[in-house]
Amino acid sequence: MTNKTTKRLSGIAASPGIAIAKAFRLRQDHYVPADGAIADPVAEAERFREAAAVAKAELEAIRAMTERKIGAAKAEIFEAHLLLLEDPDLIDAILEKIGQESMNAEYALHETAQGFIDLLLSMDNELLRARAADVRDVSGRLMSRLRGVSYAAVSAISEPCVLVAEDLTPSDTAQLNPDYVLGFVTEIGSRTSHSAIMARSLEIPAIVGAGTEAADIETGTMIIMDAEQGSVIVEPSDEELTAYQARKVEYDRRKDELRKLMDQPTVSQDGHRVELAANIGSVEDLQKVLANGAEGIGLFRTEFLYMGRAALPSEEEQFHVYKHVLERMEGKPVVIRTLDIGGDKELPYMKLPAESNPFLGLRAIRLCLDRQELFRTQLRALLRASVHGQLKIMFPMIAVAAELREAKRLLREEKEKLLREGVPVSESIEVGIMVEVPAAALAADMLAKEADFFSIGTNDLIQYTMAADRMNENVAYLYQPCHPSILRLIRMVIQAAAKEGKWVGMCGEMAGDQTAIPVLLGMGLHEFSMSASSILPARALIKRLSQRDWAAHTEQILSMDSQESIHAFVNQQTRSDFA
Repeated sequence: MTNKTTKRLSGIAASPGIAIAKAFRLRQDHYVPADGAIADPVAEAERFREAAAVAKAELEAIRAMTERKIGAAKAEIFEAHLLLLEDPDLIDAILEKIGQESMNAEYALHETAQGFIDLLLSMDNELLRARAADVRDVSGRLMSRLRGVSYAAVSAISEPCVLVAEDLTPSDTAQLNPDYVLGFVTEIGSRTSHSAIMARSLEIPAIVGAGTEAADIETGTMIIMDAEQGSVIVEPSDEELTAYQARKVEYDRRKDELRKLMDQPTVSQDGHRVELAANIGSVEDLQKVLANGAEGIGLFRTEFLYMGRAALPSEEEQFHVYKHVLERMEGKPVVIRTLDIGGDKELPYMKLPAESNPFLGLRAIRLCLDRQELFRTQLRALLRASVHGQLKIMFPMIAVAAELREAKRLLREEKEKLLREGVPVSESIEVGIMVEVPAAALAADMLAKEADFFSIGTNDLIQYTMAADRMNENVAYLYQPCHPSILRLIRMVIQAAAKEGKWVGMCGEMAGDQTAIPVLLGMGLHEFSMSASSILPARALIKRLSQRDWAAHTEQILSMDSQESIHAFVNQQTRSDFA
């Protein structure tokens, strides 16, 4: 092996870690069947129904496996796939082509599914465009059953490897066995793509968006993936292999060292205490929250209780979920966000009207105030659960004070009803808001008089401030958490809250960003809420930082004109601090 054959690729570090192994190239089957007439349409239709039944059984098995491995919330994608196999718009259209046009099942499936995919990809709605991948996945599985060939051979991998693919479907990712798939590299994707989210849940190193050059990597090629830096080394030299094997040993040693911080408080070098909390989407996430030493839950995304089902969850069902989470956290603070549906999250059974720009439409608190019975049911469940722990209720997407006042009025009314019914309710519930709309950040001084706390939702705050869809690869360069405009809004929120004696947390991806943490610590952020796997690295970093020193750097940082200059300053400063 020589340096001449070595190739280096770069991508997006989606899930941290280092993997060294031979590649396993997953080739997506772009099979296009021939258009051939058949003599017996009835028998052909029956052959298709049998293939659909087998595909459905496979998906049900994958859904059950995913639920066991990483929880019900992550398995919900397969509920959508199963519904597609029962969707009359898709299935009946295929059977109609077979019956009325005497078309073979493979070609009928290809023509119908491709029509659906093309239609979805032409939509302005990002969620509908994303559904094209689901149709492609389900139709690919159906096609493999009709052809009698294996589909998505990920589950058949039986030797250690780094998986390389154009992209991974939800069913591919759910079948990954971490004992054999040491990491994966995809040609396309982003940190918020489904495969990236699943990788973090499974704690598998992942690099996405590595580009078309990754298509040249064949099965058996030795590669190194550094998912801390987002780099892939193809056919590394002996020297590089030796160096990275040592780095991997060191990386694993650091992970073991971090376990020692599990039960320690989060205190900076100069004695400043902050809280490190976790973001969760389901009760299944609690195991990793507790295993990573979280000091609370900074964001419980309750919309996952509403998704992947045929009807709204009842008050009783919600009550038991909230009660369970509060009890498992044993008195640690739990911030539960009320329903945040809309934008890229839809509930088909609610039959909400189509909107030309759903991210700026009837979503989150706006929907809840419009559909008050839906909202009141959730508020009652939360209030009933409040006596079982330290509950904090948070309203999403507040833009003006009137929305907060109306939400608090409804909460107050439901509390009074419960008390009249003899149902106990905690008297110490804090009520706060997500600051994710620029208007809320700019009016934080007024909102701080009405709210008990703020939690800055940077994922949306960044995209709304920069006018750049975070899922759109064409404008991904504008998704800049440490851009001066974003940092100035964050400081404005923290300062406004401080004047009213209120605390401020952050529950966007930025809270766990190792480059952003020193800046946020210096600004006086009280609570950092992040994915569970980011908690211990964040605690280790904060323990090495001086809050006073970083507070002194704030004005200099905010005077810089780009994210790049801020990153360079932070990296240089932390290197000198830790030298």
